[in-house]
Amino acid sequence: MYLVINIQFQVNGHQFLAKSWNQFNTTSKFPPVFTVTLSSQTDEFHGIECFKTNRKWSHVSRRGGDVMLVDDEWKNAVILPLQNSEHLASFFCQIFYTHAVQRQILYFHSSLIKINNRALMFLGPSGIGKTTQAKLWSKYRDALIINGDVVFVQETDENFLGWGTPWHGSSPYCENTNVPIHAMIILKQDSKNSIRELTAFEKVTAVSNSVFYPRWLENGMELCLKSLDHLLTAIPVYELSCRPDEEAVKLTEETVFAKDIL
Repeated sequence: MYLVINIQFQVNGHQFLAKSWNQFNTTSKFPPVFTVTLSSQTDEFHGIECFKTNRKWSHVSRRGGDVMLVDDEWKNAVILPLQNSEHLASFFCQIFYTHAVQRQILYFHSSLIKINNRALMFLGPSGIGKTTQAKLWSKYRDALIINGDVVFVQETDENFLGWGTPWHGSSPYCENTNVPIHAMIILKQDSKNSIRELTAFEKVTAVSNSVFYPRWLENGMELCLKSLDHLLTAIPVYELSCRPDEEAVKLTEETVFAKDIL
């Protein structure tokens, strides 16, 4: 199964994207839903203020001093000459999520691992240990780390799929694959290891902090909250207070896969 929101990128002979993006290239059989042109000239636009009122370009997105102009239907964009090439991936993420959220897909700040054809998501603020926990599962349980920073979760008729993406922050882990979500783990640092399943209200509070909301879309929040409600109704959420050790892995494994052990 594939998650294809094909972005066609037009640029004159420059490579601004990291090599990890190569594995996410699609073939020509998938028509583009969005076309991005990286401009090499500024004078052809006659200034940004002009384009704010231009009927073709109705959205202006900024990252630092860099600017992307987007049409009303989010099908075409022009990125003005970049001052910081790292902003290109950020613009692409905004484009992708604009179309993804309308396909029942949520964007999480999370790490994602695959074990026994099921996925665990580790959530929490930056620095809490999401990638550390993923690496522990890789070391002690031979889990595949799909992504250490950004995860897209797609609602399907059968389940919820966690997808690897070309966006992975400072984490090196970046796999183009998907796996059904088995459980979500909210991380807290502690001097001892303990785990508990969260109640319905607790789940909403804990998980929503890790969801990225497309506030630039008029109905972005509504779409996210609807998909999030479906996700939290179907998938268990646990709070893991832990040290970065194998015991935390063992405790989590015994808890979230308890039915498999019985």
